[in-house]
Amino acid sequence: MTDSLRLTWVQPEDLIGHELRQAVEDGRDASAVAAVWRAAGGRDAPVRAGASPAPVAPELRSLAVRLLDRLDALPGAQADREPTGLAAIRAACPDWPTRPGDPGWGSAPDRRAHRRPPGAAPGTSPQGRTPHRPGTARGGGGSTSTPRTAGDDGPAPPPGPGGTATDRGGGEPTRYGPEEWVRAGPKEWVRYGPDALHAAWLGRAAGCLLGKPVEKLPLDSIRTIARATGNWPLHTWFTAKGLPDRVAHAHPWNRRSAPTSLAENIDGMPEDDDLNYPLLNLLLLQRYGRGFRTADVARLWLDELPPGRTFTAERVAFRNLLTGIEPPLTARHHNPFREWIGAAIRADVHGWTHPGDPGAAAAQAHRDACLTHTANGVYSAMFIAATIAAAARPGADAHRALATGLTVVPPSSRLAHAVRLGIEQARATTDFDTVVDRLHIAYGRYHWVHAVPNAALLAAALTHADGDFTGSICRAVSGGWDTDSNGATAGSVAGLLAGSPDALPERWTSPLKNRLATSVADFDGIGFDALAHLTHQEALRP
Repeated sequence: MTDSLRLTWVQPEDLIGHELRQAVEDGRDASAVAAVWRAAGGRDAPVRAGASPAPVAPELRSLAVRLLDRLDALPGAQADREPTGLAAIRAACPDWPTRPGDPGWGSAPDRRAHRRPPGAAPGTSPQGRTPHRPGTARGGGGSTSTPRTAGDDGPAPPPGPGGTATDRGGGEPTRYGPEEWVRAGPKEWVRYGPDALHAAWLGRAAGCLLGKPVEKLPLDSIRTIARATGNWPLHTWFTAKGLPDRVAHAHPWNRRSAPTSLAENIDGMPEDDDLNYPLLNLLLLQRYGRGFRTADVARLWLDELPPGRTFTAERVAFRNLLTGIEPPLTARHHNPFREWIGAAIRADVHGWTHPGDPGAAAAQAHRDACLTHTANGVYSAMFIAATIAAAARPGADAHRALATGLTVVPPSSRLAHAVRLGIEQARATTDFDTVVDRLHIAYGRYHWVHAVPNAALLAAALTHADGDFTGSICRAVSGGWDTDSNGATAGSVAGLLAGSPDALPERWTSPLKNRLATSVADFDGIGFDALAHLTHQEALRP
């Protein structure tokens, strides 16, 4: 007898359960389909795994395929509130960000972003620390000085067309066009360059690596493991050293990640899809430029992405491409994961290469996301891209960046509601465990990889930590759900805000050894400094 291969995320008998759940979330009446499936003996989708343990009878498998066709054809009750097309999304966003140099650019989208939780002393972060000010180092070593002439209420405006900024050395003023200020010029105005991108790449890797050993674990397991090793509130890498056997047995690590991601095992950054996709999008821009189309994303994947390195919506879209289905139908055909987190983990490069232009970053992320996702799955990518692009502005902080990110998400969508709730809970509550518990009560019905709960947690973590690097990645991971993906994105944003690798605590960066393992193209073993240089080249490209 030979071992059977149960490829995850593509078995029809499992997809049907996920699609029935998705129908409930997006307001489609799938009760008739559900009744047929259950009467035939069909099962629910696996709770945490990508495939059920054993295949079903051929007749039930064929029924699942037919029922997936019926579910695909069901009209969406929320289609008007949650469109997928970019024109409709922009029409639904009254505060869509203007381009650098346009009237109204540079204003803080939401002054309320700076409210502190009750009980916090004025001038302190939610954790009682002196809050970060733009241009000062977060979490350790190094600092750069960025002047603020608009007071604590908002950033000093960047030089617009014909504007000037004077070099610190006392030389002649340097003049800028409306888009050049983020790309060249004196240090007073230009916070964005290879150093900031280096910190962002390192931050993404460290946050991802922190979350890897507890990926797929329930929230209670994460808390139990961390407490048992004296690491709660979470503040450093997970470790098996000192973990009681009874705890280890009751709450097993992610079996694939523990050998490379526990503190005692880390030796450089191991391969992970949360780093593979930024590499692919760097390749995408190198090959096709900023004007790439969704079909170009598909071509690149077919050329460079091993199918076995894909998961959830990306694996389904890949399968659809191989059967002759073209974008954007690749995102919709038998794809119950189209509102999950996959597009969000691909969004960083779109933000990194559009510093100060969140609208353009979001539009670029949209073209990428539409290969695999719809509606809230697309919004999550746009939200992250815009947040990162806003984080590159002079005077940026986590609160303004998140508020800007929300401007590219339809306000009545589920994702916008989730982000707002995450921010509101983080502002209102000093204890982050309480924030997390409230979010899990609100969104516990969603799958742990769905974009909606994870966006809420990400926004809460960045808000509650006030952009502090360690605080951001530890809160994002300690909140459960998709731990490595949330840690990665939180680390990217907080690293970019820190502005320099020297501003990141060494305990997070040293174990990475400036080495990234990957199966993407010729990137295996590349250093994060080299990736920062390549990314900066794409940021400068017209």
